[in-house]
Amino acid sequence: MKGTALVTGILIAALSFSTGTIHAAPDEKESQERMALYKKTSAVTDIPWEYLAAVDQYERQVHDDPDEGRVTAIEFDPVFWSGSSDAFPSAVSPNGWGSDGNGDDKADIHNDEDVLWSLGRYIKSFGTTEDDIKIALFQYYKRDLTVQTIMHSAEVFRKFKTVHLTNRDFPLPKQYNYSYRSTWGDARGFGGRRIHEGTDIFAGYGVPVKSTTYGVVEMKGWNTYGGWRIGIRDIYNIYHYYAHLQNFSKEIKVGDVVQPGDVIGAVGASGYGPPGTSGKFPPHLHYGMYQDNGKNEWSFDPYPFLRRWERMAE
Repeated sequence: MKGTALVTGILIAALSFSTGTIHAAPDEKESQERMALYKKTSAVTDIPWEYLAAVDQYERQVHDDPDEGRVTAIEFDPVFWSGSSDAFPSAVSPNGWGSDGNGDDKADIHNDEDVLWSLGRYIKSFGTTEDDIKIALFQYYKRDLTVQTIMHSAEVFRKFKTVHLTNRDFPLPKQYNYSYRSTWGDARGFGGRRIHEGTDIFAGYGVPVKSTTYGVVEMKGWNTYGGWRIGIRDIYNIYHYYAHLQNFSKEIKVGDVVQPGDVIGAVGASGYGPPGTSGKFPPHLHYGMYQDNGKNEWSFDPYPFLRRWERMAE
């Protein structure tokens, strides 16, 4: 598995759902409003709109819902906005980056246009290349996974030219025979004393395995427990883990942008041994989901989502 779950992860996951950490996809009207702001800011800052959208999307997942009347969810550190020689290095926030973006002669940290304009100014101070943007994001967030997630979301938005990405898919084609139940949190039969961090979907060898979501392939290869496995990070800061595969789709490689329905591999029984070990258990897909809140990442139960996506596939 991707990592050993902590007992407290169950409580944290429950709390995160109750406080809205995982947000629903925007409706079409909201998507249009957000896109209009991103593109307007892009035109005056020279920062491609998809990076502004990706920062907003990331912040949307690590904060509660935006304040009433706001379209974006970006919440700047007040010190970053106003400036402090002690709290931030002078190269990052010399006098604060908060500035007027809507022409009302005020720099309002709660105004969407001011916030996006200030974000664009800050990033542009490092440059406008992909590497420049990575450096700017790392200087602000101080976390590699955060930078990677934002850059990956930007790739998804760039490819599909929108933030209105609402489709999902069940990981196995409906025409094949398969079965599954809620197994998240159960004791493991292999690999020592640890809980089961996912749902097992039993099916025959070679049944195609599909991406359930939009995202970027973050990992592909062999793991002692998971066998041949693939990890996909989506635009909601969620890592989707597909394990015990028989093989991979030839077209899939690390860094690829995928969408719901893209075939990424096939059901197998690989794992629990050196590369190539297979057949210690019936063929099945282990499907796991891990939420990142900007500080920590934990496993949560994918079963309710699988049931929903299964109905959508009908």
